[in-house]
Amino acid sequence: MKIRIGVGAGGASASTEALGELVEGLDALGFDSLWLSEVLTGPVLDPMVGLAWAAASNPRLKIGTTALLPGRNVLRLAKQLASLDRLSGGRLLVTLVPGLTYPPEREAIGVEPRQRGAVIDDALPLLRRLWAGETVSHDGPAGRFHDVRLAPLPAQQPLEVWLGGNVPAALERCGRLSDGWLPSLCTPDEAAAGRIVIEEAAARAGRSISPEHFGMSVGYASEPIDPATARTMAARRPRSLELTPVGYPALRKTLEQFIAVGFSKFVVRPVAAPRSWRAELEALAAAVGDLQT
Repeated sequence: MKIRIGVGAGGASASTEALGELVEGLDALGFDSLWLSEVLTGPVLDPMVGLAWAAASNPRLKIGTTALLPGRNVLRLAKQLASLDRLSGGRLLVTLVPGLTYPPEREAIGVEPRQRGAVIDDALPLLRRLWAGETVSHDGPAGRFHDVRLAPLPAQQPLEVWLGGNVPAALERCGRLSDGWLPSLCTPDEAAAGRIVIEEAAARAGRSISPEHFGMSVGYASEPIDPATARTMAARRPRSLELTPVGYPALRKTLEQFIAVGFSKFVVRPVAAPRSWRAELEALAAAVGDLQT
């Protein structure tokens, strides 16, 4: 397995200086990729804009996003991602997500959580057809349009799409539709069990997912989490405190446990904005950088 570690920026990237320091440090210290998540109501950059800036700032670093699919115009999303992949020379990594379920993000997305799966089921095959250069007509949950052909096309053919989520419906959808799996907030044992479900669903659909395409997004804390942050994390996602490693040795142990059950791609995300991205990346590199192969 090729072990790769990217870094998720969160709200810590919301300035030119911070994002520049992060991009420079990731490249200099040998990390695989920069990841920006899409949270409409959070203090984070729009990932399409932020990643375009990052790609222009560095010609080598891979760029990744966990982008919302529900609530998006599927044609606009197809064009944005294709344009970003084209301009970056094929360095884009894409994971599509249904979005958070707590307010105010729940309402801002504009699609009820119980309806988001149907939107993904409808939209993802359309994205693939558009990126392949087909002329597409459609009338369904993802939108209504007639005889649309996308240009420019992505540099990567095909442009791969991973999915997240670890509830049963998300696992089945991942096997049926995606190129890989990048969940969060689960144990290594739960991840291994989820992988089996995904691979079985893929087999039923007459397809397969590369064994290299199973990863994990891991939030971590470099020092003890303050009480206010802990309360917020617990209120929004009840298992988040339990599944957040505290300290670099704990983060390394967590990654090693996932590697042991066959996971090889990681996005590590500090739950609190670091005082200095360079110092944070140096500490990360010292703790987990040698895991990359």
